[in-house]
Amino acid sequence: MQRRRYWLTLVSGTLECLCFAGVVFGFPSLVFVLKEERYFSQLCSGVPGSNSSQGGTDCSRQDERFSLVFTVASFLNNFLCLPNGFLFDRFGTRVTRLLAICLYTTGTLLVAFSSSAFSELLFVAAPCLAVGGILLLLTNMQVGNLFAAHRSTIITLYNGAFDSSSAVFFIIKILYECGISLRTSFLFLSSCSVIHLLRTLFLMPNSHIPYPPPEHYSYGLKCQKANTYTVEQFESVPNGAVPEPQDNVSQESEKAVSFKRCVLSWFFLRHLVWLSLMQLRHYFFIGTLNPTLNRLARNDPDLVSRYTNAFAITQLCGVLCAPWNGLIMDRHKGKKRHPGETEQEADLRSSCLSLFLTSLLGLIFSVCASVPLLPLQYLTFALQVINRSFLYGGHAAFISIVFPACHFGKLYGLVMSTSALFSLLQYPCFTLVKGALHGDPFYVDVALTLLTLLVFVHPIFAFMHCRRLARCRAPSDSTRAGA
Repeated sequence: MQRRRYWLTLVSGTLECLCFAGVVFGFPSLVFVLKEERYFSQLCSGVPGSNSSQGGTDCSRQDERFSLVFTVASFLNNFLCLPNGFLFDRFGTRVTRLLAICLYTTGTLLVAFSSSAFSELLFVAAPCLAVGGILLLLTNMQVGNLFAAHRSTIITLYNGAFDSSSAVFFIIKILYECGISLRTSFLFLSSCSVIHLLRTLFLMPNSHIPYPPPEHYSYGLKCQKANTYTVEQFESVPNGAVPEPQDNVSQESEKAVSFKRCVLSWFFLRHLVWLSLMQLRHYFFIGTLNPTLNRLARNDPDLVSRYTNAFAITQLCGVLCAPWNGLIMDRHKGKKRHPGETEQEADLRSSCLSLFLTSLLGLIFSVCASVPLLPLQYLTFALQVINRSFLYGGHAAFISIVFPACHFGKLYGLVMSTSALFSLLQYPCFTLVKGALHGDPFYVDVALTLLTLLVFVHPIFAFMHCRRLARCRAPSDSTRAGA
């Protein structure tokens, strides 16, 4: 019975991330609808109320405003991960998810009741959708702890579902073209918050899921008196022994590695740079996609719509691509480890290949995105979704492998928050393209591609670290063999 609950939690969590968590990253599809609804149309020069699809009209300022909305949303999505991580680690799953539901519902209602006259509401709605969605993802990733042999695979699966949820705005675009209003679609999304609430009460823990979970581990509203443990309680007991249930017990002093020591480690700093560089490339690509397609398609609305649809459809593949990265990281599970090698060291060794493949995919994607050839964008879309699903899934799995679980929320949030500061560079880049470069992003794309080469430092140093560990074990192994 308990195993069935685990599987129901896994499946429902996948659907939650797939349908709701990362919808804000489908913003290019929503922009197409918002332009039809004349949001920010007063910024277009020429005929009042016109949009960028009309010939002879300069709507660069309208495009810049939409880009600013996405920049603010994507920045807060990451920057607020740090306080959200502390909230998750300190107060647990239920409190964090209730906040997520409130933010998400607020965002959907604001979009539903916005209009061209109240276009500025998007600056509040989009961040609410982004922050609420990332909180749903954060609380769901711990579900991987219930399936120890496939932990990284499940974490990457959820991140892939998060990426694929950007296709929800594509579905809203299709429904809009079929006559379903924007308000109706977002009211429906708002009503789905009831599902999130029920799942919070019955299929998620009040605190955290320990790794690995103790025998007969229970959670949910009906299991408040059952064997529920916090991560701190479980990790403080050696050899994975089951601790005695305790109420309001804090064992912060017994943590093996302090939060400060984790933050100041070279592993953490290199990982931060790795994520920040590739994330900036993705954010600039998404934020400038609509004006780029308009430029390459010579403002042909049908052609722009076709490529926008193609981009949105490829986003659905994130949930299919991401688990492959998890399988790469979990491939040593069940196999005999090297003599003297711990499970954490085996996990780290497996993550080196994942980090390298993600970096390579990021470089190829950046090169393709830099080529101003419209048909090539189909390949660019495919590479973008594969790389993005590998990037965020690998990021979360790497944090869970290298650092203690009791710090997961804080470290995950700190990386995302710090990388958000770096991602703010996308807006100056966009302003440079619109101004000095006259709408041609080629030179900025080339500069970002050269910057992307730095991401290979992280997997190289991780590999060298694993080699050093292997050499350190070799003398003791040979000594035991001689004895």
